[in-house]
Amino acid sequence: MYLVEQSGLSAAALPISDLRAHLRLGTGFADDAVQDPVLERSLRAAIAQIESTTGKALLRRDFSGTVSAWREIGRQVLPRAPLEAVTEIAVIDGKGDRKVLDLDSVHVRHDAHRPAIVARGFSLPAIPVGGHAEIAFRAGYAASWAELPGDLSFAVLSLAGALYEERAQPGQVPAGVRALIAPYRQPRLWGVF
Repeated sequence: MYLVEQSGLSAAALPISDLRAHLRLGTGFADDAVQDPVLERSLRAAIAQIESTTGKALLRRDFSGTVSAWREIGRQVLPRAPLEAVTEIAVIDGKGDRKVLDLDSVHVRHDAHRPAIVARGFSLPAIPVGGHAEIAFRAGYAASWAELPGDLSFAVLSLAGALYEERAQPGQVPAGVRALIAPYRQPRLWGVF
């Protein structure tokens, strides 16, 4: 599935002051905000890395997933959890004609790790050759940073701090952060998702 984030995180939604406090950066100076762009980039990188590692959206936002074929005939797993709602499912043919499906034709399966749309009958609607399906959905743990589970917010701050101080290379997750996000990772059996 090709995933696109439809509503990004604004700078105001990011805990820049929390990261500044976590790093014990000085305050009360005329140039307090000079590091804000670097802190924001560190937070965005940490959030993206934790979300891709866990398959979870931390802050609630809208996504759109595109598939050219259903992964299973009667079920399509969505790549981000926790799922709040599926807002639209559309099938687009090879000519670009768009048919919006009735959401009552599918059952939305809320799951901690693998939310999915499931056909009410035997199969999901057919995707024409050369066409694709688009699934618009909203996912995330919290609407604001203050509502995010404490272990996830601390993991983001810790990883952002490590990235800011260049103790962690992009793509590497320190052991302490891995331990914090371990309960949120999708369990794998025999190497299968």
